[in-house]
Amino acid sequence: MAAVLFAQGSDFAFEVFNQMLDRYPYWPWLVTPLTFALLIWSTEGVLRATRGSGIPQVIGAIGRPEREFRERMLSLPVAVGKMALTLFALLGGASVGREGPTVHVGAALMYNIGSRFELFGRRTVNGLILAGGAAGIAAAFNTPLAGVMFAIEELSHTFEQRFSGLVLSAVMFGGVVSLGIIGNYTYFGSVYAQLDFGPAWLAVLACGLGGGLAGGIYSRVILLTVTGMPKPFGNWRRNHPVMFAFACGVLLAAVGAASGNQVFGTGYEQARSILQGVPDGDGLFGLWKLLANILSYIAGIPGGFFSPSLAVGAGIGQWIAPLIPGASFASVALLGMSAYLAGVTQAPLTAIVISLELTDGHALVLPVIAACLLARACSALVCRVPVYKAFAFYLFDSSRK
Repeated sequence: MAAVLFAQGSDFAFEVFNQMLDRYPYWPWLVTPLTFALLIWSTEGVLRATRGSGIPQVIGAIGRPEREFRERMLSLPVAVGKMALTLFALLGGASVGREGPTVHVGAALMYNIGSRFELFGRRTVNGLILAGGAAGIAAAFNTPLAGVMFAIEELSHTFEQRFSGLVLSAVMFGGVVSLGIIGNYTYFGSVYAQLDFGPAWLAVLACGLGGGLAGGIYSRVILLTVTGMPKPFGNWRRNHPVMFAFACGVLLAAVGAASGNQVFGTGYEQARSILQGVPDGDGLFGLWKLLANILSYIAGIPGGFFSPSLAVGAGIGQWIAPLIPGASFASVALLGMSAYLAGVTQAPLTAIVISLELTDGHALVLPVIAACLLARACSALVCRVPVYKAFAFYLFDSSRK
């Protein structure tokens, strides 16, 4: 229920932004920088854990047994604040997604339910957090298999067999509730595409290399927020975070203007148009969206990068498609989307399953698997540590200090 309400609230918030943008073309120049600044100002103190994607916080809570740390990462105020502040970010046009925050909220709700029933054993609590995160990703996208795979591959690298029933049950109930409220649907619609074996398979190589390297570069850049940005920017961000966020908002408004206002929000509409073979814009959407995602994340505001990453990947496929003889536009866009997501997260199994479930594109199973595995290898050349794992390690380290 939380995931469905959050999804509907996200759509409404971004629709309000678009309506204001249609009426007042200069709206982002005013609203986006102020939104970024207010979000950073409001997330100092107890709501600091609401910043960023939310997935590193969940990984951190699974890895750290200390109750104080888990309360700080997964308290009910953090869960409610995560939803409210992400909605506010979308209302201001930020290039963020809701899926990472949904994982955070799902894990927090399950943790607090367990606490209410005095379930404090480490393994039990880990299982509840894992199940809540999996249910969140399943309900957010209507992708139950991806929810299970995400829990195994990304949230817990030491997945135990005893957790499997709990995770599957949580995913099932989450999926049933979502199904009962909004019905069965495919997130991006059904993508009718196939890739005949032959020259068209050059798309696998191109998307795997391009998506993997681009995903690795994105991960490497946003990790600078914890490993150390160039000194002038790092000092500015550390000493004047509100002004730094305001400046990121100004730059995002400039990128929006250069792209024809295509980069705000999750990027869902643009990605869907590309996958359906009717793209808008000048063909550079992937580049503009990548810049928008970087600016939104380094500002430090709440919000995830799952949906925006899917949009960037579809944009990469849009650029590659005309270069590949015999490959349909939709098939290359799907390959680009899955490969870039695998490059960003370095979780190829999750990227494979979620891309196929989002598009009902099962005719492309083998090409998608090949592209994602290649993308994972290329990304690791640029960014050696998976991005969620690196952020979770930073949470451990900063907490100890």
